[in-house]
Amino acid sequence: MECKVRNLSINYEITGAGKPIIILHGYTVDHRLMSGCMEPIFNSQDEYRRIYMDLPGMGKTKSADWIVNSDVMLDTVIEFIEKVIPDENFLLAGESYGGYLARGIVQRIGKRVDGLFLLCPAINMNSEKRDFPTHIVLKRDDELLSQLEPTDAKGFDSIQVVQSKRIWERYRDEILAGIKLGESEFLHSFSEKGYWFSFDVDALNEKFYKPTLMLLGRQDSIVGYKDAWRILDNYPRATFAVLDRAGHNLQIEQEELFNSLVREWLLRVKEA
Repeated sequence: MECKVRNLSINYEITGAGKPIIILHGYTVDHRLMSGCMEPIFNSQDEYRRIYMDLPGMGKTKSADWIVNSDVMLDTVIEFIEKVIPDENFLLAGESYGGYLARGIVQRIGKRVDGLFLLCPAINMNSEKRDFPTHIVLKRDDELLSQLEPTDAKGFDSIQVVQSKRIWERYRDEILAGIKLGESEFLHSFSEKGYWFSFDVDALNEKFYKPTLMLLGRQDSIVGYKDAWRILDNYPRATFAVLDRAGHNLQIEQEELFNSLVREWLLRVKEA
């Protein structure tokens, strides 16, 4: 499906019916990173309208020369929300850079957000100031790596903490496939010049009292987990979980725990 925002056609998918949940992926990938991990959770409870969008310059959504920084990216996402679900309250989920944008949505239109899920959220957008561990591999599969294309093996080995055939297949289909569609020139320029907001996204005028889930990987060498702890007070109803044996793609390395914790978040949302 496509939604027109100014002169830009945003690619998105809607699955299911009921309460809307806006789901935002991270940087350079596409919506499949999130649909791949979220859809199995909804197989047994189809009461939510899952809305997955490809951010500009990623997936099947083209870039635009007027998207010059994250302020404009946030405006674009909010305008998309206003067009797709006008006047409706919704749940919100964001991964990595999508978690950064999600917090911008909370600051701007938080009264419409009935629950928040942050997966490995980017907190400090200046990578040189992030508090993250050195990358390690806890379970290596040299035989698998030897069977992959060298560039694919290098990328997989550089981010995955746990390696297996199943994890590779999910990485290939849900992550790498999206990366290969991204507009590399736009994404590189954007990350160099406009990656962060012009405002402090975590300086909320009032705390967010809706059910929240924050999932972090103990071995996440991209955004880490320690920076997220400092924003926890903004979310008095938050479960904050740091999972061992999990990096920046914890949703495929700790699949069972991921599924259980997201289901528990949905139960808290329903109760609230």
